Amino acid sequence: MAQVKVHDNESIESAIRRFKRQVAREGIITDT
Repeated sequence: MAQVKVHDNESIESAIRRFKRQVAREGIITDT
């Protein structure tokens, strides 16, 4: 399961981008 922890010095937007990349790599969601 894709999982992303938001770092203290990181914006939510970049965490979401990182999460979407991870999800795409795992092939869970193809397009949203």
